[in-house]
Amino acid sequence: MNAEDLDPISDDLADRPTSFAPGMLAGKTVLVSGGGSGIGQATAWLAARLGARVIVTGRKREKLDAVAAAIAAKGYDACGEAVDIRQRDTVEALFATVSASHGGIDILINSAGGQFPQAAIDFSPKGWRAVIETNLDGTFNMMQCAARAWRDQGRGGSIVNVVVSPRGLHHVAHSCAARAGVIAFSDAVSVEWAPLGIRVNCVAPGTIRSEGWKVYAEEVSRRYHNGNPMRAVGEPWDIAEACLYLAGPAGRFITGETLQVTGGGHHWGEIWTTDKPAHFVEASRAFDPSKS
Repeated sequence: MNAEDLDPISDDLADRPTSFAPGMLAGKTVLVSGGGSGIGQATAWLAARLGARVIVTGRKREKLDAVAAAIAAKGYDACGEAVDIRQRDTVEALFATVSASHGGIDILINSAGGQFPQAAIDFSPKGWRAVIETNLDGTFNMMQCAARAWRDQGRGGSIVNVVVSPRGLHHVAHSCAARAGVIAFSDAVSVEWAPLGIRVNCVAPGTIRSEGWKVYAEEVSRRYHNGNPMRAVGEPWDIAEACLYLAGPAGRFITGETLQVTGGGHHWGEIWTTDKPAHFVEASRAFDPSKS
């Protein structure tokens, strides 16, 4: 795998084949947080191509406008709304705007988040809080505001949260902790919110080739395909299809679940976002028949 292969695949999102029927989301409004790049961008494109009105959100207005303009240029319905999911007042303002402008939403895809690779023993309190506030608190803000809007409107809805696979992911323990909280919260409210007609699910990506890889060393990224039994990497489109499978009509009887899209990596595999420590390199060699 060459360095250029690590760039996100975004130039074919308008034409990439999908297994879903045209018009599957016709008449629906889909809000995608983190829609300016990577998994969120792919999900926004797919939802638009399936007939939905799409609202892409994120902190950087220029990225949102670029994505929305590209989608609209293909004849689909898309717009961008800037929001910092960590700030509760801006999230509440977002849902008020969406309600007034679009009559509310039908589907919420929480793709926004961020982390940085570092050994947990070296985390600073500020670095820890930054990841927790974005990945856990920010997701909670979006989920609760969406649920309250649906309750007040007397309608149901569907939420899908993009999390991380709970096993085998190392040196991003802050993100693992935050996303585990999202999974646990999603499990709990899938029961609490079921009487409101609200479904809540999660998608856990494994080794996905996206913009997020740029924060990792090139040598680390080159080894990623060996982190699962398929010895392969996925792409944002794989996660987009998983999200809209759960959120859309095919998932109508699914709630409280986490769909693993990992190439089997959550059963066997490991993803080191930094160099693998010598202790574990030596342990791996102990299973090498040529060394016995």
